[in-house]
Amino acid sequence: MKAMVFKEPNQPLVLEEWPTPEPGAGEIVVKVAACGVCHTDLHYIDHGVPTFKKPPLILGHEAAGLVAKVGADVKDRKEGDRILLPAVLTCGHCDNCRTGRENICLNMRMFGNDIDGAYAEYVLAPAKDSFILPEAIPLIEGSIIADAISTPFHAVKNRGAIRGGDNVVVFGCGGIGLNIVQVATAFGAHVIAVDVKDAKLEVARSLGAMETINPEQVERVDKQVRKLTGGGADVAFEAIGNPTTIAGAFGCVRNGGRLVVVGYTDQKVALNAGRIMYREMEVVGSLGCRPVDYPRLIHMVADGKIKVKELVSHRFALKDTNQAFDQMRAGEGLRSVVVP
Repeated sequence: MKAMVFKEPNQPLVLEEWPTPEPGAGEIVVKVAACGVCHTDLHYIDHGVPTFKKPPLILGHEAAGLVAKVGADVKDRKEGDRILLPAVLTCGHCDNCRTGRENICLNMRMFGNDIDGAYAEYVLAPAKDSFILPEAIPLIEGSIIADAISTPFHAVKNRGAIRGGDNVVVFGCGGIGLNIVQVATAFGAHVIAVDVKDAKLEVARSLGAMETINPEQVERVDKQVRKLTGGGADVAFEAIGNPTTIAGAFGCVRNGGRLVVVGYTDQKVALNAGRIMYREMEVVGSLGCRPVDYPRLIHMVADGKIKVKELVSHRFALKDTNQAFDQMRAGEGLRSVVVP
């Protein structure tokens, strides 16, 4: 099969012929219809964030496709099934898995990190970690459910604990932030979107944001949020991974409110500990999505409550995967997919 291979940081991916995987017991081989292009991959390529499996490695962790082969003991998947693969695979038996925290499984494996991913014509996966996509969801656009939609879903539903009528502010209107906007809207929140690009704020409005703020056009974002909400947001989401915007999002939260950190950074963040204590603030992290939540999320997409077609702005052939990352570096488009 053909695959785009990650050789080393600060180098483009290389198109190579790799052995087509064969399924073992409990495994399936999926013919990839599409794989979303994610900033996580860019961290490996541009910033030297190490992968658990040393290169050469096939990146890509937002995959959907058709079952091409099934291994022994696989009873609930068959050739031709329309499949979504979650970004993170879980063991199902560690303490975190057994207490409903599968997304932080102690033995988790991630496509394009621990094992070969889906910037390829085929990908090998455990059958238990696959989900049927109904015909109502197109395979190509539906691939982004695996991470770009599921990560915001977990952040909103489980970590933000959003309820109807909550005032929510979202810092960053990239792929993750825009989907936090639309998922929080689907849960009944009143959403304020924050970004320095007006074009992205327009997209946020189309996905349900009731208010938008460009930090370059107001004196202080926190003052504006407090004015719009009558005292501050119930929940703030930071979807950039920048110490300044994490602190800024925290500053927008009302007394007793919650900050949910979804963006990744390896830098230290300064927050006022006295405010956290005296005003009973909550600061929580959010990673990935629990497998148990995927069926509900897939239903919401199939029912039109959460959009995917509108989020995929560009498609790239497998050989042009590096161009997709160039576009991401330039901050262009909403979400790109690689279509082998």
